[in-house]
Amino acid sequence: MSNLLLSFILPVSSCDAPEAWQLYFQEAATPTMEGIVNLHNDIMAIITFVAIFTCWMLFRTIYLFDSSRNKVASKVVHGTTIELIWTIFPSFILITIAVPSFALLYSMDEVIDPAITLKVIGHQWYWSYEYSDYNASEEDTIAFDSYMIAEDDLELGQIRLLEVDNRVILPVNTHIRVLITSTDVIHAWAVPSLGIKCDAYPGRLNQVNTFIKREGIFHGQCSELCGVNHGFMPIVVEAVSLQDYVSWVSAQLEG
Repeated sequence: MSNLLLSFILPVSSCDAPEAWQLYFQEAATPTMEGIVNLHNDIMAIITFVAIFTCWMLFRTIYLFDSSRNKVASKVVHGTTIELIWTIFPSFILITIAVPSFALLYSMDEVIDPAITLKVIGHQWYWSYEYSDYNASEEDTIAFDSYMIAEDDLELGQIRLLEVDNRVILPVNTHIRVLITSTDVIHAWAVPSLGIKCDAYPGRLNQVNTFIKREGIFHGQCSELCGVNHGFMPIVVEAVSLQDYVSWVSAQLEG
């Protein structure tokens, strides 16, 4: 199962992978990830305002709590107005955060008539993939294992610990359902640029949906501690045009 058919389509520069000293998200490639990034930015703005206001109040309290500045201590032990303000105002802030958060949460769970179903199976320590939509018989199926490429076998431009021998090929602008499970212990199939992180439980099927908006190579990793080689089972999703995807499927079925 080789990806030589598509190796010429996407240059290494189009890879979405972690960079050294990266502090922010990878570039979003799906509506879900765009929603996550936007929600994060909005919440960070609120947090910044709250942090500055709180630090200012603490500084004023410490600065003014000095006998040289206030000879007579305040006799105020409570105030109805301020109590109402610091109870109601935070409630509005929480509502402001909750509304877009719930909207994003429900949109992530919604599956819109998927055109393709990808089955993902976690093992110690590699991934297996099945494209069961094209199963005409037990022999005619697209299924393969995906192992990390050893450091000694890497080619020029490939990323250490993140390259695999068989990539997941998916089309862009297509509703895709991903079914995730495991055969042994708990794994987690996570691709940051796609906004996907889903646990793989043995004996249970978890489901996520995705809609990739641009072509590229998206790198991910197992995100649940699953044993000694947990850090050596990367994920690579290659998003291509629908025409190239159809050509790839046809080549796999013929092969």
